[in-house]
Amino acid sequence: MRLILLGPPGAGKGTQAKILVEAYGIPQLSTGDILRAAIAAKTPLGVEAKAIVDRGDLVSDVIVNGIVSERLDAEDCKPGFILDGFPRTIAQAEALDRMLADKGIALDAVIEIKAEADELVKRVINRAKESGGARADDNEEVLRKRLGVYSEQTAPLVAYYTTKGLLKPVDGMAPVGEVTGAIKSALAG
Repeated sequence: MRLILLGPPGAGKGTQAKILVEAYGIPQLSTGDILRAAIAAKTPLGVEAKAIVDRGDLVSDVIVNGIVSERLDAEDCKPGFILDGFPRTIAQAEALDRMLADKGIALDAVIEIKAEADELVKRVINRAKESGGARADDNEEVLRKRLGVYSEQTAPLVAYYTTKGLLKPVDGMAPVGEVTGAIKSALAG
């Protein structure tokens, strides 16, 4: 099973990814985690990325794509994977298509966890109250900015993957178990 999880910040992608990892026995590939691992392992791309991060700059698509490609070659990804946080743009999606074609593999589905912005803000504010504000991104201003970036850069992927027949939308505002059930039904159908 080779999946992409799409959805705005706070929609529950991380929660659902953990559940799907257990259910399908495939790894969750978070771009941030992959980048940190490549830096820690001092791979050639990791060394290049570290220099960029140390300057406070954003890592280019070329490096991110290369690091993701290397990670997809790992043994634990042979049975499948869940991409979370990648691709974020049409350019990254096109690069992923080329990357997967070169490896002779294809995506099975793109799960879009749909959620309304105002409801996400309420959810995150409640989470911040319950956790005592443990997460730095658990505030309305930061979330609204991230939702704007998502809407501008990542939301166009919905149309991109719809035209490829891969998009499977689910209601991310339902309780966690119902969202999981909807994802599993979408994958089975």
